[in-house]
Amino acid sequence: MKNKQRSGQGQQQSYNKSKPNASHHDKQTPNKHYTVNESSELLAFLLNTLTNIGRNSVKSMLARGQIFVNGRAETAYNFPLQPGHTVIVSKDKIEEEIPLIGLRIMYEDEDIIVVYKEAGLLSVASSKETELTAYRQITAHVREKNPINRIFVVHRLDRDTSGVMMFAKNEEVKLKLQDSWQDMVKERTYIALVEGKIKKPTGTITSWLKESSTLRMYSSPYANDGQLAITNYTTIQTNSYFSLLEVNLETGRKNQIRVHMQDLGHPVAGDKKYGAKTKTIGRMGLHAQVLAFEHPTKGEVMTFKTEIPKTFLHPFRATPTK
Repeated sequence: MKNKQRSGQGQQQSYNKSKPNASHHDKQTPNKHYTVNESSELLAFLLNTLTNIGRNSVKSMLARGQIFVNGRAETAYNFPLQPGHTVIVSKDKIEEEIPLIGLRIMYEDEDIIVVYKEAGLLSVASSKETELTAYRQITAHVREKNPINRIFVVHRLDRDTSGVMMFAKNEEVKLKLQDSWQDMVKERTYIALVEGKIKKPTGTITSWLKESSTLRMYSSPYANDGQLAITNYTTIQTNSYFSLLEVNLETGRKNQIRVHMQDLGHPVAGDKKYGAKTKTIGRMGLHAQVLAFEHPTKGEVMTFKTEIPKTFLHPFRATPTK
C-alpha cells in the first residue's frame, strides 16, 4: 500500500495567561478567591472547598479553564498547591486554548493523536513524578471539548529524545495498536548523533536485551536470553569525532538504540548512562524522525516525518566540547 503523506504542520497553541478580568457580568457573579493553607493537589483542594458543587462539575470547571492558581489557569487535577497560593474560581466559562509546552500536534482525529515532542519533556510521568508531561498536556487538550475525554499511551520516547509519538483516544484503539504494533507500524526511523567515526557505512546490530536490577538495559552474551532486538543503521555524515546515523528499528525494545550504539563502540552523544563522554549539543543525540503506521480504524498508511534537529549538525562544523 502506498504511504499517504501527512505534512502535520499543526500550529503551536497560544494562550493568554492574564488574570480573569472584572466586568459588569463579574459583578453579578463575582469570582471566588481562596488562600491555600496547607499543601494539597488542586482537585482535592477544590472538592474540600467547593462543598456545594459536585465532583464532575468541579472537573468540568478545571477543563474549561475556570480555575486559576496565582493568576494562571490550571487544568491538571494533581497540580501541587503550596501554602500561600491563591486559588480563584471564575463563575464564567472561559473558553481558552491550553498551551502546549514542548509539544506540537501534527495530526488528530477521533481515534488517534500524533505529536512532536521536544527533548527534555517526559512522555509519561512515573509514580514519583508530578512534573509536566506529554500525557498530561494532551489529556488537558482533549478535555477542552469534553471533560470526560481520555488518551491512552501506545509507545513512549525517552525524556531526552525528541520526535514523533502517538497516543490513542480510546481503549479499543490502544489495544489494537499495542497487540498488532509490529504489523501496523511500517517504519520507525531515528536520527542518532554518536561519538566517533564509524568505519562501516551501514550495518545491523542484533542482540538479546535484558534489564538489570538498577533498570539499565544491556545485551546478554547468550542467545535467547532476553528480548530479541534488531537495529539497522546507515551513515549520513561523519568526521573524526562524531557520526550522524539514520537508524531503523526492526524491533522496539526499551533503550534499544542506546544500548546497540554502545555495543558498537559509538555511544549516542550526551548519553552518559550508556557510555558517552561528550556533551557537545547539550542534550542526548537521539531523534525519532519518522513514524509510519497503518491507521487502526481507517486502514490507510500514514507517514509523519520531521526535520533533523539543527543542533545535530553543529558538531560537523566545529571542534566538539568535551
